[in-house]
Amino acid sequence: MASIKIINDKCVGCRLCVSACPFGAIEMNDDRKAVILDNCTLCGICVPSCNFNAIDFQKEEVSNAVDTTLYKGVWIFAEQKKDEPESIAYELLGVGRTLADDRNTSLTAVLMGKSLDEAGKKLISQGADKVMIVEDDSLAHYNDESYTDIFVQLIEQNKPEIILIGATTYGRSLAPRIASRINTGLTADCTKLEIDPEDGKLLQTRPAFGGNLMATIICPNHRPQMATVRHKVMKEMEPDESRKGEIIKPEVNIPKDLKINVKDVVATITEKVSLTEADIIVSGGRGMGDPKNFILIKELADILGGAVGASRAAVDAEWIEYNHQVGQTGQTVGPKVYFACGISGAIQHLAGMSSSDTIIAINKNPEAPIFKVAKLGIVGDVMEILPLLIKEFKTALG
Repeated sequence: MASIKIINDKCVGCRLCVSACPFGAIEMNDDRKAVILDNCTLCGICVPSCNFNAIDFQKEEVSNAVDTTLYKGVWIFAEQKKDEPESIAYELLGVGRTLADDRNTSLTAVLMGKSLDEAGKKLISQGADKVMIVEDDSLAHYNDESYTDIFVQLIEQNKPEIILIGATTYGRSLAPRIASRINTGLTADCTKLEIDPEDGKLLQTRPAFGGNLMATIICPNHRPQMATVRHKVMKEMEPDESRKGEIIKPEVNIPKDLKINVKDVVATITEKVSLTEADIIVSGGRGMGDPKNFILIKELADILGGAVGASRAAVDAEWIEYNHQVGQTGQTVGPKVYFACGISGAIQHLAGMSSSDTIIAINKNPEAPIFKVAKLGIVGDVMEILPLLIKEFKTALG
């Protein structure tokens, strides 16, 4: 069992460990000795900060490690609705193709639903070497129980080395269930994935500590290596209809005695354009000055056929609903054009939109961080500039 303690005879009260702890779990007592508090997470970050070897940190020994050489191949979960793959599936194929090539192995898409042959062909055209299809009427709609059970059966039969799942509503429910069942690790909301050239492990990078730094995580002792990937972070491959691949329909036991049964899925239309699927997004921040000024954001978005976004500051101020929030604690987007209006560019916001093809920033502060990632920056009052843009686009687009 992991443990950590301060060796009082060696502690000189330098306080370096106090400042190193990201959780505020170390403080100094009246004797100028470091004390580890109950909220310590045993992360070990404080250990290298001590120049006097006064921190005794015992890592937990791994007793159930697996033979990693038995696991081969990269898998992605191809989420579908109405037997059509969702765009996140193609994004996963894009990064999965790179990982598979680096590991000199195959890329497999796992697809569950009702009638999926055409969907399987599309996945092959966008990078999959194999598509593993499980069809049954009961799988037409996503179900936690049945999808988890079937996926675990496939893993036990084939032993993939890497599994990628979209960090969608369904994926965030499915991935931890699978990881728990097969006793492996899971890194959530990854924004970067690559293969370590030295030992072939999957390097899984995600924002940590509220988005203030990026952490790279590995799973050295268990397989498969699992990660969920945020929507619109990875790029899709261009489809190639000439690609050849294999469609496999494995034998699995379809769960019948389920505690949960999905009767129907009801879609509600809340926006003309989905934020995560939009090619153009117009976002507003606290720099808009007043919630009523968001009418300009909505007007420009309507003219351009785009969607309305917002910074966390605007959402926290209750100027606009949460479902418009872009950023680390909101939605990740990757449109062709992203308008950042009155948004300073905090790192949490940048984490959700920096993969946009073209970023246009409007801010009266020329030192605003948003200008560092913007392709086009306009320094000025957003309330003066937006009406001018609306007028020009109305004229240009008729």
